[in-house]
Amino acid sequence: MPLPLFPVTSVGSWPRPDWLLDAMKRRRPNLRELMDQATLLSIRQQEDAGVDLVTDGEQRRDNFYSFLCEKLDGLQLMTMADLLDHVEDKAGFEALLQTLDVPAFAIRNPTVVGKLKAKAPLVADDARFLRAHTRRAIKVTLPGPYLLSRSMWVKRLSERAYPTRAGLIDDLVALLRAELLELERIGVDMVQFDEPVLTELVFAGKSSTRTFMCAALAAQASPESELELAVELINRVVEGVTGTITGIHVCRGNWSRKEEVLLAGSYDPLMPTFARMKVKQFVLEYATERAGTLDALRELPPGAQVGLGAVNPRTSEIEPHEQIVARARRVAELRGQAAVFLNPDCGFGTFAERPINDAAGATAKLAALAAAARDLR
Repeated sequence: MPLPLFPVTSVGSWPRPDWLLDAMKRRRPNLRELMDQATLLSIRQQEDAGVDLVTDGEQRRDNFYSFLCEKLDGLQLMTMADLLDHVEDKAGFEALLQTLDVPAFAIRNPTVVGKLKAKAPLVADDARFLRAHTRRAIKVTLPGPYLLSRSMWVKRLSERAYPTRAGLIDDLVALLRAELLELERIGVDMVQFDEPVLTELVFAGKSSTRTFMCAALAAQASPESELELAVELINRVVEGVTGTITGIHVCRGNWSRKEEVLLAGSYDPLMPTFARMKVKQFVLEYATERAGTLDALRELPPGAQVGLGAVNPRTSEIEPHEQIVARARRVAELRGQAAVFLNPDCGFGTFAERPINDAAGATAKLAALAAAARDLR
């Protein structure tokens, strides 16, 4: 579907209504119907804000990757507290959890306990629902293959099914590629793969070399070899796909409003990695001081689009109009007008029970982006 210049979109997640969270917790018999209602509400709120590329708000997910437990055999949903008894570096894991502004029982991780086998489409049914309920272009989000290869594999729990992490990788790539091809067939305008943990490979922070999102696996390999693996995996998933925009989202953590517990650093060290990825768009956060300068975007591959993070989803304040416009114009100077998309830094409700904003705040943030886009056009 044709998009205007400076298309406005979200990164994916939207705050879930309280009535949906209650129904999810209680596993109410009409849960599916309530999820549909919440998705329709999310779509309307995005459209009212002026979004050009609409998501379903991830209303059916507990978090941005744990929902796979409902779609795949061979996974068990475990909290960080549950995993404490199984990780190899227990002391390091405990120290990691203590640095994070989040209780260990609040984050659930999909952990491999058997061979992976699809029992339902990962997101294709959700994409069909979204396509049927908006006339605007649509965007679908999926957890990326590198993230999943690190978060899912816990040696003591996974080695019977997959003796090594490498054995798991082939199955993950096959599952994600099959889903991407189905989304392309459906006519999804953009598919975004979330790979937030890439930043921890190059940035130093309070959580050292790991974040809660992949604490289930203490990566033994060097950062350089891990980055090589990330390139290989995403390229295997997207190879030859041209009927939909493929993108990768890389942030610095989105679990707290306390900026000091999140990673900080420029994207410059990741640019050589990005330059070898075959995705069309890089969805990056640039609304905070932690992000570095926009000049790093010069190093993206020719023709690459930028999903410019121009508002911070973790604050209540609305960014000044002039600031959004100025940042977008600078990226347009670096990459060309047609390459610039406008979005928040990250999702508004990455974890269902711990949204970092409410629906009113999210709507206001997207409306600010839409107002800026109208002026830019």
